[in-house]
Amino acid sequence: MPRDDTLAPMEALLAAELPQGDGWQYEPKWDGFRCLARRAGDEVTLTSKSGKPLARYFPEVVEMLRGTKAKRFLLDGELIIPLGDALSFDALQLRLHPAESRIRKLSKETPAEVMAFDLLGLEGKSLLSQPLAERRSALERFMKSNEVPGLLLSPATTSCGEALGWLHRSGGALDGVIAKRLDLEYRSGERAMIKVKQQRTADCVVGGFRYAEKKREVGSLLLGLYDDHGLLDHVGFTSAIPAKERPALTQKLEALIEPPGFTGSAPGGPSRWNTERTTQWQPLKPELVVEVRYDQVTGRRFRHGTGFLRWRPDKSPKQCTFEQLAPELRPSELKELFAT
Repeated sequence: MPRDDTLAPMEALLAAELPQGDGWQYEPKWDGFRCLARRAGDEVTLTSKSGKPLARYFPEVVEMLRGTKAKRFLLDGELIIPLGDALSFDALQLRLHPAESRIRKLSKETPAEVMAFDLLGLEGKSLLSQPLAERRSALERFMKSNEVPGLLLSPATTSCGEALGWLHRSGGALDGVIAKRLDLEYRSGERAMIKVKQQRTADCVVGGFRYAEKKREVGSLLLGLYDDHGLLDHVGFTSAIPAKERPALTQKLEALIEPPGFTGSAPGGPSRWNTERTTQWQPLKPELVVEVRYDQVTGRRFRHGTGFLRWRPDKSPKQCTFEQLAPELRPSELKELFAT
């Protein structure tokens, strides 16, 4: 059975529309932390998309998985925290806390659950090479014989109409829709599935910032994405930062100031549109990841300022690449990507 600490989850390409036709399975995209959940006897591990261990932050999930009938398995799924009619990403972020007492308190007040959507290994046998259709059947059997509170089976359908209904309702518990080929094996680390959201978003590295005019307080965050050569290119900015958060954020950013910030294309430079102020910026260590909303991309940059959505402490900066910006996939590209 594959180990979760060495296995990279299969990832998705962002597209503008759901692919249609035979051979597709559609699933809701949940607003949580992607997680590989592994049990080997009494040992339970939870591993994030970036390979970081999460078990200490979600002790209630560890105990829940120890209560399953199966003793050895590897699930691909999403850690979620339901609050009311929606899922709370903020509640998940609060769990990433250094104090164990705080984590224990939150685990009782806002318990997390696992929304499972793939079974990668069972009782010592790897299922990675099996097509999704067979893995889905195995997952449904697994869930039926391992019913425990907090372990949920993510819905799936082959009806594009039903999937479009999910997409139109997204924005609360749902973050969009995922489309996967039923005849495709699990492609670890590859962007081998399609995700569609109501709005275009991207996870970016904060490579620098600018101070506000006439005030030593952060005015805008400078955003970057890694290119194929591993260089961090400046792609735009976001200034939609709540005023009450700016003083604390400024202190946090100033502690990370370190050249060069961007190792590829950088902000500023000579331009008739730039003022002296707009060319001045502070470089940062590439440690912070933020999710932003954008409308259009021109010349590998966001055409306009982006909307700040949330911090992404669960994402590794190196995962923030230009591959995310693939909303205008042509049908021929899709056919080539998923040809069997």
